[in-house]
Amino acid sequence: MRIAPSASHTSTHTHLQEASLGAPSAPGLHDTLRHGVGPTQSSALSTLPDSSHPLENRLKKWESTQESLKMASLRRTFGMSEPIRRGMELKITREGEWRPLALGGGGPGLHEEILRGSDTTISWEDVFKGDETRTLPGFHEEVERKVKMGF
Repeated sequence: MRIAPSASHTSTHTHLQEASLGAPSAPGLHDTLRHGVGPTQSSALSTLPDSSHPLENRLKKWESTQESLKMASLRRTFGMSEPIRRGMELKITREGEWRPLALGGGGPGLHEEILRGSDTTISWEDVFKGDETRTLPGFHEEVERKVKMGF
């Protein structure tokens, strides 16, 4: 049982591919002039931080470590059924709610935030989602794909 995440960081830039090394003056920064308007969709969805700073790596793992600590304490207090019930409720809310990207979908919904206890907090990712430079599909195209109306 951990209270803080482990310090497992590297000192090299392993997230950069050989084809796109980024800007020459800043290796972790996307080079707009050489590689286009924004980063690729796969790099935008990456959960690993672009920095090799150890603190940033630990902050990325902070929420998962706190969640596992909370589930371990619930398991010791109420038995095995409480963490299982909460996991099932989270799974049901994730699978049952769908919003198009044009309406702010893709992230956790209000029901999931309430179950996690993060509905009253505002984080950096709530404001700056990182998809400002990506072209979003149209509302109607996304709904047609969702209901499998492929023409």
